[in-house]
Amino acid sequence: MAKVKLLNAIQSVNAQGDKAFVAYMMAGDGGLETLKSKILFLQEAGVTAIELGIPFSDPVADGPTIQLAGERALANGTTLRLILQELEIFYKEVTVPLVFMTYYNPLLSFGLEQFAQACEKLGIAGVIVPDLPVEETVELHKALAHTDVALVPLVSLTSPPDRVAKITASGEGFIYAVTVNGITGVRNGFGDQLEQHFSQLSELSNIPVLAGFGISTPEQVKNMGALADGVIVGSSIVEAFHQNDMEKITGLIQAAKKRV
Repeated sequence: MAKVKLLNAIQSVNAQGDKAFVAYMMAGDGGLETLKSKILFLQEAGVTAIELGIPFSDPVADGPTIQLAGERALANGTTLRLILQELEIFYKEVTVPLVFMTYYNPLLSFGLEQFAQACEKLGIAGVIVPDLPVEETVELHKALAHTDVALVPLVSLTSPPDRVAKITASGEGFIYAVTVNGITGVRNGFGDQLEQHFSQLSELSNIPVLAGFGISTPEQVKNMGALADGVIVGSSIVEAFHQNDMEKITGLIQAAKKRV
């Protein structure tokens, strides 16, 4: 099945001259009862898509802010099953694509086929699994084959050209281009090899390339947007939700728009 929901949303924004803005939030941080209000706030604020983090006990790619959010969510008793149950209540009100950001263990524990069926029922547009290398995606691809759920790959700065080509060839929805060597979190600056990295990715990929990890200010949103088709912002949004600073979130989203 064509994986077009996520792809179309990004390409539609790009066609208007804007950059895609994907907002990350941790499901269950602040309680699962806040999930609906946060998703609908981001939707109203103009995000292109929303990455919904699934809390996990060993989040190897997450920086301190998202780790703490995951710990708070786990302390609240948040599980993948409960997140799916909560989404079932209001998913028809969600018009922007939802993308699960999860480690592989929760999916294996839940069951890949059951996960795929639940995603299809709720209209989930994609899934990102940072600890699943491209060589190990066969079973998940198989489970998602008859759904419109895109399996979005990550490409690191250190991946050699042949591996980058292999990853981009398998990509669905968009290519998640990691902008730093290391974990997520706020950064003051980025390496000088990024322009070449994004140029290479754009040449190899026939789907949009989005920049993620470390993007935390409106200026960085604009600068990274100049290199890519859009940006993914996580830690800043997670912290802003935790501090109830909605104005900060709106400012980040607006920075991706050409009219600002």
